[in-house]
Amino acid sequence: MDGPGAGKRVGAVLFTCAYNAVRSPMAEAIARHFFGKSIYVQSAGVRKGDVDPFMVTVLDEIGIDASKHRVRTLEELEDWEGLNFDLIVSLSPEAHHRALELTRTSAVEVEYWPTPDATLVQGSREQMLDAYRGVRDLLTRRIKERLSR
Repeated sequence: MDGPGAGKRVGAVLFTCAYNAVRSPMAEAIARHFFGKSIYVQSAGVRKGDVDPFMVTVLDEIGIDASKHRVRTLEELEDWEGLNFDLIVSLSPEAHHRALELTRTSAVEVEYWPTPDATLVQGSREQMLDAYRGVRDLLTRRIKERLSR
């Protein structure tokens, strides 16, 4: 997480992952919860997926409502408002490669935070929810640390 702009105050951040269904909307909701309107926050995926109900459930457990999240792709976001962010945080390898491609000619800082894909966990409902909680807690720590600077 250290880079040339790592100490600079972030005014606008984009979280991105493969489908904008679990990791990036979770990060978006957490960042909005802790930083409100002081930082502009969005999320997008490389491809379009469906909102994951387990993501909504584990955020609800900590008082964050993500039930109205609208899934969007990087291309949609770029078409709608451009990629005018100080920082793009990619949470999956595929999203990181795409973020680097999109920002090749801009001065946007791109950070890669390797984040487990909770959808790959098999088992009981509780075991699956525990995987989502692990991602939630990891993202909460990283977001508080990085965006509080």
